[in-house]
Amino acid sequence: MSTSTATPSAVPSADVTADSTPAAELHPNTVVLDFPVMRGTETIKSVTLRKPNAGALRGIKLTELLQMDVGSLQLLLPRVTTPTLLRHEVEGLDPADLTALGTELVSFFVRRSIREEFQTT
Repeated sequence: MSTSTATPSAVPSADVTADSTPAAELHPNTVVLDFPVMRGTETIKSVTLRKPNAGALRGIKLTELLQMDVGSLQLLLPRVTTPTLLRHEVEGLDPADLTALGTELVSFFVRRSIREEFQTT
């Protein structure tokens, strides 16, 4: 992955990351994109996800979301990402990056006790 320059003052710190920085060191719910999103002259290299509340889930069928339905991800990701990904940016994501974001998002729907058990095994 090549290093690109962005204006740090115009981009939140989650946007501009060193290529060698593991996502886990940034924030536990951060996904480093294989193919960064270009927004004007800025480059979004990583995206942090917030756990969606019921309001963010409006209009989305949970069964489709849990199956990582692309349409459901396109609706929800702009509501729970930092920096906020715009719908057309989500539509332009590389499939591997969309899958990584979807996997992180779906993990919010697993009960805490199951996540903890999974992490210790």
